[in-house]
Amino acid sequence: MHRDRLRSLNIEGANMTRIPRREFLRLAAAAVAVPAASRRSIAEAFPSRPITIVVPFAAGGPNDAIGRYLAERMRGALGQTVMIENATGAGGTIGVGRVARAAPDGYTLSLGVWSTHVVNGAVYTLPYDLIRDFDPVALISRELGMVLTARNGMPEKDLRELIAWLKSNPDRLSVGTAGVGSPPHIAAVLFRNLTGTRFQMVHYRGTAPAAQDLMAGQIDMLFDSQITSFPQLHAKTIKAYAVTAKSRLASAPDIPTMDEAGLSGMYLAPWFGQTPLGAFLLRGEPTLGEGWTDPRC
Repeated sequence: MHRDRLRSLNIEGANMTRIPRREFLRLAAAAVAVPAASRRSIAEAFPSRPITIVVPFAAGGPNDAIGRYLAERMRGALGQTVMIENATGAGGTIGVGRVARAAPDGYTLSLGVWSTHVVNGAVYTLPYDLIRDFDPVALISRELGMVLTARNGMPEKDLRELIAWLKSNPDRLSVGTAGVGSPPHIAAVLFRNLTGTRFQMVHYRGTAPAAQDLMAGQIDMLFDSQITSFPQLHAKTIKAYAVTAKSRLASAPDIPTMDEAGLSGMYLAPWFGQTPLGAFLLRGEPTLGEGWTDPRC
């Protein structure tokens, strides 16, 4: 998303703070490679004990899936135990704060996302510094776009019908998010602003519980990752209206882009180090930089 557009979004539910444009751009530029591990000195014998990767969102979501896959690969590369700790809440700030407070020895790492290490700097008053308190280590995977999913009972057959219904029925539809400032939240706010519609936001402590409530019909829509939405779409337990990528996804060629579906200009491709999604191989350790390429990521 364009940085200026991000700064113009009206993100409700957060302890909003205004930061100078120059400071915001500094945060964004520093996240080209996801900020991940606390600053540290690395001993020659590293690692001599178990490593913890803190995933700042709930188990079962896209961040958790990538974190667990990453941990499995690290175990093989390092010959050491790598554990996952899910520290959820406040758009990922609780988990990231846990890493910021850890000893700077490389044994506590963070799975960062564009929202946790860029967006949250503009949304929350943080007890840590996203630049000084973290070192970027590696980019793990890049999301190609998010999927606008809905419960199966939604009668609107396409995006144009959905937008028309929303305009005629303000505040009657509920949209789940993974927390204030999370990728699903930013996507929902962008969608709302571009369409001129209104709906209720329901904030969860991660994508997984929001996706579960979507399948159960407790919420109406969710901007979800491919990782968590595709299994449910293939099982036909939910439906999809469009993807936020600029072109159709090879893994789901039947789902139109937002442009094709009738909403131009809505492009959102979080990185995972997802978001992106994040990343965290220790700088200076060549075994961590080798053998990580995998088409499934």
